[in-house]
Amino acid sequence: MKTLILALVVASLPYSKPVVRPLSPVNPQPAAKKRIHGRWFMAHDGHAIYCYGPVVTMDDISGPKRYATYCRGESPLVELKD
Repeated sequence: MKTLILALVVASLPYSKPVVRPLSPVNPQPAAKKRIHGRWFMAHDGHAIYCYGPVVTMDDISGPKRYATYCRGESPLVELKD
């Protein structure tokens, strides 16, 4: 008798299907890191340097001199060869 009542109670319970989450859209190409583009310059001492910033002109005793800014390496400001 108990088994019959239990079977009827279980049969009367609403059956819900397990919820299947939709697949999230997969990005085939991961977002590329934004690259900072620079330029190659010739330093006053004859070496090639790669700099990201603008070229600025500063007045000196011997006249105006051009400098590249935000350069790779030790010095962020490098005097350019004219």
